[in-house]
Amino acid sequence: MDVERTQHMAKAALEGAWEAVGGGRGIVIGLWALLVGYVVYEQLWLQTMKMKSGRVEGPLGTLPLLGCVLAMVKDPFGFWETQRVFAMAEFPNEKVKAKASWNSILGKYMLFTTDTDVTRKVLTHNSPNDFMMVVHPSGKHILGDDNLAFMHGPEHKNLRKSFLALFTQAALAKYVTIQDRVVRKHLAQWLSEHEGEELEIRDLIRDMNTDTSQEVFVGPYMSKETKKEFSDAFRDMTDGFLALPICLPGFAVYKGKQGRFKVLGMLEKCAKESKEAMKAGKEPCCLMDFWSCKVLEEMKEAEDAGLPPPKHSTDEKMASVMMDFLFASQDASTASLTWVMALMADYPDMMKQVTEEQKAVRNDKNTPVSGELLPSLRYTRQVVLEVLRYRPPATMVPNTAERDIVLADGLVAPKGTLVMPSILASNMQGFTDPLKFDPDRMSPERKEDIKYQSNFLTFGVGAHMCVGRLYAINHLMTFLSVMSLSCRWSRRITQDSNKLMYLPTIYPGDCLVTMHEIQ
Repeated sequence: MDVERTQHMAKAALEGAWEAVGGGRGIVIGLWALLVGYVVYEQLWLQTMKMKSGRVEGPLGTLPLLGCVLAMVKDPFGFWETQRVFAMAEFPNEKVKAKASWNSILGKYMLFTTDTDVTRKVLTHNSPNDFMMVVHPSGKHILGDDNLAFMHGPEHKNLRKSFLALFTQAALAKYVTIQDRVVRKHLAQWLSEHEGEELEIRDLIRDMNTDTSQEVFVGPYMSKETKKEFSDAFRDMTDGFLALPICLPGFAVYKGKQGRFKVLGMLEKCAKESKEAMKAGKEPCCLMDFWSCKVLEEMKEAEDAGLPPPKHSTDEKMASVMMDFLFASQDASTASLTWVMALMADYPDMMKQVTEEQKAVRNDKNTPVSGELLPSLRYTRQVVLEVLRYRPPATMVPNTAERDIVLADGLVAPKGTLVMPSILASNMQGFTDPLKFDPDRMSPERKEDIKYQSNFLTFGVGAHMCVGRLYAINHLMTFLSVMSLSCRWSRRITQDSNKLMYLPTIYPGDCLVTMHEIQ
C-alpha cells in the first residue's frame, strides 16, 4: 500500500463519517460513525508514518486513541524491554539491524531508538527547526511552558552562562559540607528507628534527598513548616508524571500542575530574601545565594550599559529556574542514591574497597567529607561513575521532530514524531563487557569514561547537558563516604529485585535492606 493510497483511504473514511452525521441518521449513529472514522484514519496514518520511517520494527498495530499508554503504565519495564528488543531486531534477508522501534501514544507516532549516533543527533539538534524536548507527555502541564528543558536559543544560552557561578569549586565545596551534614542527620535517624529491621529504603532516601536539595538550594530561606508544604506540593508534581496524561480537575496531572504554582510561590519568596541578603553583604550559604550574587552583578552591568536587566533576574524567573533545578535533582539523585545502596550490597568486595579507601583518607567516621577530600577518594568516584553508567536515572529523553529528519541510513523521523532516544542503551554500548557492573573501568589505567565518553550519556549532551553533573557526582560520593564508615547493610534479593521500576526515573524493583551501625 503506497502513501498516496493510504492518505486517500483515510480521507474517504472521515468524509463518510461526516456524511453519516449530516444524513439525519441520528446523533448517536453520527458520533459512532465519527469515532469509527477517526479510528480508521488514525490507524492508516500511523501505518503511513511507519512506512515513511523506513527500517523500523514494532507491534502489528496499536490500541486506537490510547496507543501504548495502558501497557506502559501497567508494566513499564516489560513495555520498554519489548520496544528495545524490536529496536535491536535484524531484518530478514538484509542482515541489517533496526535502529528504532515504533509505537503510538495517545494518537502520536513514536520512535524508540537504541542507536548511540541517533541519540546524540537528537540531543545535539535542539531547536524549533529540528527537535524540541518534550520531557513527558504531561511535561508542559506540570513544569510549565517556560521550563528550562523547553528553552533554546540566545535566552537559554545566556541563562546557562549565568549558572557558571553556581558550580565553581568554592560553591561545590560549600554544597558538599551541607550534603555531609544532612546525610549524617538522616542516617542517625534511620539507625535510631530502624536498626536491624528490614525495610524498603527508597522512601527514606527520597526524604533525605528532599531535605538535602532544600538545604543546598535555598538554605535558610525556607522554614520547617514551609518545607513540609513544599515537599507535599513537589510530590504532587512527581506523581503527575506517573499518571495518565489527562489535565482535568480530579486527575493527578492537574494536581501536579497546582503543585507547581504552590512551589513557585514559595521559591519566589526565597529568591527575594536571598537577593536582599546578598545586597546587604552577607556570605553566600546556598545555591540561591551564589546565583543572587551573579544576578545582582548582571543587573549592575546592564544598568551601567543603559540596558534592561536580564530576563532571568526577576524573583519569578529565578523561582522558576530553581524549581527546575530541584526537579532535576530530586528524582534523579534519589534513584541514583538507591542504586548505590543496592549495588554496594550486591557487591561486597567492591564495598570493602570503598571502606578501605575511606579509612585511609578520612581515618575516622566522624571526619566530615569535604570538597578538599573528594579528589583523594578515587575508588569511591569510580563506583559512583559506574553506578551512573550502569543505571542512568533518566533512561530516555523524549523529543518531537519539527520536520522530516533523517536519523540514519534507512531511518527517518517524519514531522511530528515523538522520538525517544535511549540513554540506557547508549550506556550499554562501546564499553568493555558493558552489561557488567565494573567500577575499575573508570580507573586512571582504563579510563573508559573518557575513551567511551560518546556513549556515556547519563548527563546528556549538547545545549541541554546537565549543568549540575559535578554536584550530582559529589552528592553520591558524599553519601557513600558517610555510609561506608558509619553503617553496614545487607539486601534481600526477591524475584523483583533485578527488574527496573519507573517512578519516573528508574529504581531497583525493590531495595529491601537491613542496616546496622558501625561502632
